Amino acid sequence: MTEQSSDPIPRDDVRPAFWDTVPLEKLTPTEWEALCDGCGKCCLNKLEDEATGEVVLTRVACKLFDDSTCRCSNYPTRHKYVPECIVLTPNTIRDSLYWLPQTCAYRLVYEGKPLFDWHPLISGTPQSVHDAGVSAQDLTVSEANTPEDDWEDHIIEEPL
Repeated sequence: MTEQSSDPIPRDDVRPAFWDTVPLEKLTPTEWEALCDGCGKCCLNKLEDEATGEVVLTRVACKLFDDSTCRCSNYPTRHKYVPECIVLTPNTIRDSLYWLPQTCAYRLVYEGKPLFDWHPLISGTPQSVHDAGVSAQDLTVSEANTPEDDWEDHIIEEPL
């Protein structure tokens, strides 16, 4: 995995403002991936209260999560190492809303809301999500080093 660049995001393979004009199910694979703001919050383990269905965020990250870049260290083959990693698609997003971060671009577009100014597609730089303080950068502990019984000790509020 390469480090994130601070250079503007190339837009020659995506339609202008596609997030405002194209339904999720009509996005190209490149556009779909470009919606990800790189916050890393989807890679944080969540706990669900079985009685209420409430989902809380922990700072316990997937074992493949790179805390400094907020990216999966093995994205193309992640299912080989983490079979339960969820593949978000236009067909699965409705069932995923309960755990998706409030700031998630997939969620926002699905709900007909605008992207935040710090989103890399708006700002032109992947660094903006970290500069805005809404990412999981330098916030996590690895699930590989944190017993599941201790996850409750790592509950956090979503960085907004």
